[in-house]
Amino acid sequence: PKLNAQIISDFRNKYLLNPKSMVIAGAGIQHDHLVSLAQQHFGHIKTKINENTSRSDNDSGNSNGIVPSTYTGGSYRHNMQTPDGFTRVALAFPTEGWHSDDLVPACVLQTLLGGGNSFSAGGPGKGMYSRLYRQVLNRYYWAESCEAFTSFHTESGLIGISGSAIPSKAGDMTRVLAENMMRLAVDLVDDEELDRARNMLKCNVLTQLESRLVLFEDMGRQVLTYDKREDSQEMCKKIDAVTKESLRDLAKSSIRQMKPTICSVGDDISQVPTYDDVEYWFKSF
Repeated sequence: PKLNAQIISDFRNKYLLNPKSMVIAGAGIQHDHLVSLAQQHFGHIKTKINENTSRSDNDSGNSNGIVPSTYTGGSYRHNMQTPDGFTRVALAFPTEGWHSDDLVPACVLQTLLGGGNSFSAGGPGKGMYSRLYRQVLNRYYWAESCEAFTSFHTESGLIGISGSAIPSKAGDMTRVLAENMMRLAVDLVDDEELDRARNMLKCNVLTQLESRLVLFEDMGRQVLTYDKREDSQEMCKKIDAVTKESLRDLAKSSIRQMKPTICSVGDDISQVPTYDDVEYWFKSF
């Protein structure tokens, strides 16, 4: 109900047709040639921002028009038929966004947890020695999938674990997800796990950047987000600087100070614990 045609038009004009928020990136092309092409195809674009909208944004103290988000935690349960009949559960806690010092530790922590599906062809780099593979997928026959995830935005983010199992084991899966999140806030990871996670994350970053398409997309995203671009050497230094203590501190600040978020979907979600039960687990550990 808060969206209308004028708001969408203003957003388009402010962010898509505004030279000040536009980045032209190129790889494998001479800089002067890129500049001439940019002038040819984009030089005619002029800023078209609704003055009333801009004035109201400034009056509210929000110069970019973004409404600050507030994390609340909570539960969402959705009964629906799934092709495989599995019940899927996700458990998450808040972390900070793109500009936070916790960004790289959160990425290392996600890589350390790893995970995937119960079936894998194996092979180097598949994450078969990640924590969730070793302690969940290889331990519980009923665990169909279990995988860590992160989601980052400008001012906030999420870090969590999702899993799937047959409906009768959905309660067990939820408890396993909770136990693995709790363990992060209590115990330090061992040196082998940390080294493996850091090396795997660096490998993933460097492999992705071998693609010119990914390379210039990365350039554009970084300039829009940070007003500069860090090269791969700087990123690898940040990854190597992550310590066991920083991972535990990150987990503590999220898990012990914030309410959990739990979502479930499937044909039968009756065995998924209530939100009050899950919240009690984290309050009492």
